[in-house]
Amino acid sequence: MIDSYPLLRPWLFSLDPEQAHNITLNSLDRAERLGLLRCFIKQPAADPRTLCGITFPNPVGLAAGLDKDGKHIDALGALGFGFLEIGTVTPKPQPGNPKPRMFRLPKAQAIINRMGFNNDGVDACVAQVRQSQYWQNGGVIGLNIGKNASTPIENAASDYVTAMEAVYEIASYITVNISSPNTQNLRALQGEEMLRTLLGSLHLAREALSDRYGIRKPLFLKIAPDLDNTDIKLIADLLLEFGIDAIIATNTTIARDAVQGLEFGQEAGGLSGAPVRLASNHVIETLKASLGNALPIIGVGGILSGKDAKEKVDAGASLVQLYSGLIYRGPKLITECAAALKA
Repeated sequence: MIDSYPLLRPWLFSLDPEQAHNITLNSLDRAERLGLLRCFIKQPAADPRTLCGITFPNPVGLAAGLDKDGKHIDALGALGFGFLEIGTVTPKPQPGNPKPRMFRLPKAQAIINRMGFNNDGVDACVAQVRQSQYWQNGGVIGLNIGKNASTPIENAASDYVTAMEAVYEIASYITVNISSPNTQNLRALQGEEMLRTLLGSLHLAREALSDRYGIRKPLFLKIAPDLDNTDIKLIADLLLEFGIDAIIATNTTIARDAVQGLEFGQEAGGLSGAPVRLASNHVIETLKASLGNALPIIGVGGILSGKDAKEKVDAGASLVQLYSGLIYRGPKLITECAAALKA
């Protein structure tokens, strides 16, 4: 099949990154509605993996952040992902941070974003998921939840519980995002006292929801790459204590060592893409050493090739997720990673 993305990328990179993002997703929607994606996108070979009671058709998923509101599920599902993670969604709609809030760093194969959980609110997202053919046909969709920027950090648990209650019925799994650097004080939730409070609240809420719906939905936690080994071990212990089902490692980094001197390198926000690869791998290795086989790890951060995906699995991940690599490599990256993990 012809890979047209290298021809389109120079034009897309000439646009504002957020504008290019929206144009790309809207174009994928149109192509999917016309039945073109299935014709031009090579689908990965079946390679099912079962984790947390969910069978993933292949181990390569979409990371949260690309489709915040679930508006593009069918188009993204047609690209060959084994699963999609939608969000981050918050209880109430919010506009996010002022623009510009996304920056490309091509020399580093990186992106900096400070989007700030811009989304239409959890109820709107749930409606979008329900309308998608992908969901109706049994596709695996994770819902990534966060707190509203206006909610004081000491009241964060109530936002997460509200969001979890809203998505519980439709989500294949639910991811608790406490690691974005773009909501003030959010990463404080990774500290022992606040994390214990949050996980305790979510545990109690999930017990009630499990009774209401007659099914226990898996709960994942997404952490940052900027934690030291002591913090990682502490989080691992709390995951086990509160019955969290899996951990996603990692979110974007606040470190800037790899992009010093580059245009936009000092912009505020989370850095993703190639520069976060090694830090993400280190967190995965450290988690694996602490957790063993007690619960699975999903690896994300700096995957720009099949080799990078395999590194995540070799470090201890069971599944991987892509985002920034798609911006630089296009949909071909999905099939490449799936082939590398199957091999």
